[in-house]
Amino acid sequence: MQIILIEKLRGYIINNNPDVLLELQTDSLLTQYLEQKVYALQPLITALLAENKPAYIIEELCLNELTKDLRPSKFNYIRNQLEEEFEEDYLRMQESGTLTYEIVNLIDVCKPVFEIVGFNEGKEDDRELRYAIIGSIKEYLESR
Repeated sequence: MQIILIEKLRGYIINNNPDVLLELQTDSLLTQYLEQKVYALQPLITALLAENKPAYIIEELCLNELTKDLRPSKFNYIRNQLEEEFEEDYLRMQESGTLTYEIVNLIDVCKPVFEIVGFNEGKEDDRELRYAIIGSIKEYLESR
């Protein structure tokens, strides 16, 4: 079960939080991070197994818990804003293979906005956040 959860968490991070993946790979901490997160869930896994929950339910509940601090994805949020509001730049970055790199840079640029607004799942549709992020993206693109 732990190996399955580690691989599911790795897949989730690859698809939704490449910025976290890059940071952990730079410091050679990815395996340790994944193992620690899954190990911390052992009491939940044990309790669910004791309740005779099916494996797919255990995996879903555990993955939900494992990814709680990774949601919402700043990477996906910025990618969506970039694609919607700056389509030409988005397509150029995508074609050149720099899209992920540029979005990771934009996460750093937008970090103060995310912190001030308190980015969470309830704020994903917040107009102020959207406009502030779009403004930060515009400044970043113009400075390049």
